[in-house]
Amino acid sequence: MLLVIDVGNTNMVFGVFDGDKLVANWRLSTQSGRTSDETGLMIRNLFEYSDVSVNDIEAIIVSSVVPNVMYSMLNGIKKFLKKDPIVVRAGIKTGINLRMENPKEMGTDRIVNLVAAHELYGGPAIVVDYSTATTFDVVSEKGEFLTGITAPGLQTCADALTQKAANLPKFEIVNPGSVITKNTVESMQAGLVVSHIGEAKYIIEKIREHFKCPDMKVIATGGLGKVIHEEKKGIFDVYDPVLALHGLRLIYAKNKGRR
Repeated sequence: MLLVIDVGNTNMVFGVFDGDKLVANWRLSTQSGRTSDETGLMIRNLFEYSDVSVNDIEAIIVSSVVPNVMYSMLNGIKKFLKKDPIVVRAGIKTGINLRMENPKEMGTDRIVNLVAAHELYGGPAIVVDYSTATTFDVVSEKGEFLTGITAPGLQTCADALTQKAANLPKFEIVNPGSVITKNTVESMQAGLVVSHIGEAKYIIEKIREHFKCPDMKVIATGGLGKVIHEEKKGIFDVYDPVLALHGLRLIYAKNKGRR
């Protein structure tokens, strides 16, 4: 079995694949203060609450956009899982051609999503990832990265709102169902969610116009993508919350013979 780990700024997502089937997955908060021992023990403990044994793990692949957690992550894996992980970094084979001025600027999380979107759903496609930032990335039918847009994420905007306005309370990010609200929390929920729905619609429309592809498919992912996907008018063709995990599986398959 294959263990895949996607380390983001807000969350770390773990998945276990038996072939191409995802048989277990977990989501934890990203914390840079963990030691190697804490990280290794934490990963082993996840398996205690699943039907998968840690002893069945044959290989591991890791993608991270948080450099300061990688020392403890990799050393914890080597010490407690006795495996040397593949790390997604420059030079690894992905099948995606990054047509940009400086390919090294591209976050591995976005590359992993593009790999999965292209191979599972085909191109041309727009990949929308609702994470710490909301990103809109375009992949061609040939697997070329064409352009990317980065905007503040839902949680990032919510945090900024409550931190900068002393009398506004923290609130759960859900769609209140209407822009006509009767209390402060619902008014904040509506403002946040509806503005991001409008953002998504406008950016998708402009991308389709630019590439003259009105039917370009849209694949959304990220934990908070579900809130936007619930919009009744159907902004996205697909909502795949574990897109990155499948991307890591596919990248592992392309590189396992190159170790």
